[in-house]
Amino acid sequence: MKRAVRVNVNGQDLSRDVDVRSTLADFLREDLDLTGTHVGCEHGVCGACTVLLDGEPVRACLMLAVQADGHAVDTIEGVAPTEEALHPIQEAFSAKHGLQCGYCTPGIIMSACAFLKDHPSPTEAEIREMLAGHLCRCTGYHLIVEAIAEAARALAGPARHKAS
Repeated sequence: MKRAVRVNVNGQDLSRDVDVRSTLADFLREDLDLTGTHVGCEHGVCGACTVLLDGEPVRACLMLAVQADGHAVDTIEGVAPTEEALHPIQEAFSAKHGLQCGYCTPGIIMSACAFLKDHPSPTEAEIREMLAGHLCRCTGYHLIVEAIAEAARALAGPARHKAS
């Protein structure tokens, strides 16, 4: 059975008929061809499928697409300000080598986007607590923590750097 879903994805209003059993991850990947949202465990444990729903992180593998009806969804494809420029969080991940295979990275970046809005000057402990919902098999998290801390400094801008 299908149902009409209206959703704003990365700033674009969309309307699609989706199978009522399709997950949000399947909808994004298969119906919208937004394959940056990765599916790892399909149990909500690894965090690879994290997207933002109305600005809050959700596990797209656990949520049905019909539950997103009338909401805004942001995916990794919508994070960068332009096709030529990276978001400061993406730049920090690159500069600090906060990724290796990259499978977990989109979900972590999406969580970091929401986290840094509420925690503009996070401590290392706060960053590590936020990362507790994400599994990375490659980096050991240290460089991810450094990347998120660097992104926080970059997002704060030059005024913060002068005060430090």
